[in-house]
Amino acid sequence: MASERKTEILVRDKLRALGFYKPENGVTVEEQKSEVAKIKGLLAKASKNTKGNAGYPEFIISNKKDPAFLIVFECKPDTKKHESKKRDKPVEFAVDGAIHYALHLSKHFTVVAVAVSGATKSGLKISHFLIPAGTEEVKELKNEAGSTLDELIPFDDYYRLASFDPDVAKKRHSDLLHFSRELHELIWTKAKISEEDKPLLVSGTLIALMNATFIKTFSNLPADEVQDAWLGTIKKELSKAEIPQAKKDTMLQPYSTIAVHPNLGKPDSRTAKEYPDGVFKEIISRIAENVWPYINVYHDFDVVGQFYGEFLKYTAGDKKSLGIVLTPRHIAELFSLVLNVGPESKVLDICAGTGGFLISAMQHMLRKSVTEHQRSEIKKKKLIGIENNPKMFALAASNMILRGDGKANLHQASCFDEAVIKAIKKQKPNVGMLNPPYAQSKSDAELHELYFVKQMLSCLETGSIAAAIVPMSCAIAPNPVKEELLKHHTLDAVMSMPQDLFYPVGIVTCIMVWIAGKPHLKTERKTWFGYWREDGFVKTKHRGRIDLHNKWPIIRDRWIEMYRNREIHPGESAAYTVGPKDEWCAEAYIETNYSGLTKELFEADIKRFMLFNLMLDIVGSSTEEEETDENQ
Repeated sequence: MASERKTEILVRDKLRALGFYKPENGVTVEEQKSEVAKIKGLLAKASKNTKGNAGYPEFIISNKKDPAFLIVFECKPDTKKHESKKRDKPVEFAVDGAIHYALHLSKHFTVVAVAVSGATKSGLKISHFLIPAGTEEVKELKNEAGSTLDELIPFDDYYRLASFDPDVAKKRHSDLLHFSRELHELIWTKAKISEEDKPLLVSGTLIALMNATFIKTFSNLPADEVQDAWLGTIKKELSKAEIPQAKKDTMLQPYSTIAVHPNLGKPDSRTAKEYPDGVFKEIISRIAENVWPYINVYHDFDVVGQFYGEFLKYTAGDKKSLGIVLTPRHIAELFSLVLNVGPESKVLDICAGTGGFLISAMQHMLRKSVTEHQRSEIKKKKLIGIENNPKMFALAASNMILRGDGKANLHQASCFDEAVIKAIKKQKPNVGMLNPPYAQSKSDAELHELYFVKQMLSCLETGSIAAAIVPMSCAIAPNPVKEELLKHHTLDAVMSMPQDLFYPVGIVTCIMVWIAGKPHLKTERKTWFGYWREDGFVKTKHRGRIDLHNKWPIIRDRWIEMYRNREIHPGESAAYTVGPKDEWCAEAYIETNYSGLTKELFEADIKRFMLFNLMLDIVGSSTEEEETDENQ
C-alpha cells in the first residue's frame, strides 16, 4: 500500500501542475470518496472484491460545466500490474480497476477511465479509456490525430477529446432534440411565441446567460422585471463584441420585440398557478440547465441552428412555402470535408442563415490548427457571411458571439449589394459554401438558385473551391445561367443527394462543386458525378431523420475518398465531359450495376412500372372527361 501511495502522489502532483486544483476553475478533485449523491449511489456496490460493498477509485474528477462528465483514476505501483489479458482482475491491475469503476458510473455519466502504474515519475505507464453514458462500451481515448494517449493532460483537453467521440456526440444530440420538443411545447402552449421568434428567444437567452450576474440574479427578479433585465443583459453582452455599432443595433432589434411580448411578463390567470413567477423565468431556467452547458463547452455544435430546425418542424403548413430549407448538420460537415477546409481557408457563405456552414467550417479549421495564433486568426478573420433576413442575421451573429468570436465578418444585407460584395472581395475568400433560398415558382427567375451560385463564385479568388446544395432541377433543367457559369468557372463535381434529405420538406437536391475563375468550356474537363442517395439516415416518428444505425461515418468516409480520388464505380460514380445543355446529374451517366439484380427484384420493378403506366392512363382519362364536361 505504501508504494501505491507513491503512485498516487505522483498523479496528484501532475494534476496540480496541470491546473486541476486551481481555485475557481469549476473542477472538483475528490480522493477515494465522493460527496456527490449520484456518484455515491452508483458506487455503493462497486467494491472490487465479491462482497458487494462500496468501492472508490483513487481520484474522481467532476466539473460544473457539465455535471454528466467524470474522470476516474486507478493507481498501481508495479507496471507489471498495469493490465491483465482479459481486464477481469480489478483488484490487482490498474486498467481492470479503472474500467471496473467507470462501468458502474457510466449508467449516468460519460466517464474517462485513467489507469496509472509505476513508482517513479519517468517510469509511469498510463492508459486512457472512454465509456459513453448509457453504454458499457469501453473505447481507447485518442487524440485528434487518432493516437492513443500515454500521458496526463489538462481537464479541458480530456473533455474536448471525450466530447468528439461519435457515441458521446450522438447522446448529446439526442438529449438536445428531446429537450427542444419539450421547450417547443412550453413556449407554444404557455407563451404563444411565433414560430420564427422561438429560436430568437433561445439564442437571446443564451447570450444573456454569458453574463455571470444575470445567471445568479434572474431567478430572484420579480416576474414583470425579467424581460427588461434579459434585454439589458443582451445589450451589455453585445457591447463587448468587437463589431460595428450598426451591426449591434441590427442584432438587438429582433430581441427587442420579444422583450415586450405580453405573454412573457407577469403571469396571467392561465399560467399563474403553474408558474407563479412567470413563464419567461421558467423558460430561462430550463435553457440554463439543459442548453447552456452545450454552448459553454462544445464548440462544434450549432445549437441555435438545431433549435431553429426543430421548431420549424412544428410550423403549420408547408415549410417550403417559407422559402427556408435549413442544411442538415451532417451535410454541413460533409461540405467541410469535400472542400478540405483548414487553417489557411477563408470561408464565405453568402446566404448564411443561422451560420451552420460557418460553424462547421470553423470547427474543422480549429482541429487542424497548431498554434493559438492560428486559432485566433480563424475566429477573427477567416469566416465571412452575408444574411439578408434580420432575424436570421441575429441568430447567425449570436451563434458566432456564443463561440467567443466577437469579430465575425457577418453582414446583414442582400448578397447582391454591390458595396458589401466589394468589401468581401477585398478579404480574398478562397472557399465558398452555399445553401441558397429556393425559388418558389417559375416567376422567380431573377431569384433562381444558380444566380446565387454565380454570385458566390464571383466573390472568390481564382482557383478557389466552392460547393452549393441546390434543387436537382438546377442540374437537369435548361437555363441560360448554366452557360454563364461554365464560361467563367469549372464544374468539378455533382453529387445526387438522398431524396428525403430535407424531410419533412419534400425537395430533391444535389451538391455542385465548382472551381472559381477557371472557365470550364475552355478546358473540356471531365466532371465527376457521385450517386450519393443513401446516407444511412432513416425517418423516425418523433426524432425526424436520424442516423439510427450509426452508418453515416462509414458512408461519409467512403464518399469523401471516392470524390478526392475521382474513383469510378458502376452504379455509384462516373466522369463525363458536359456542357450547358447537358444534364448535370449522376443518374444520366453512371453505369447500371447488375451485380445485385435478382429475378424477384426485376419482377417487382416491372410490376411497379406497369402500375405506374396504368395510373397515368387513369389520370389522363379523367382529365379528358373533365375537359369534355367543361366544354359542354
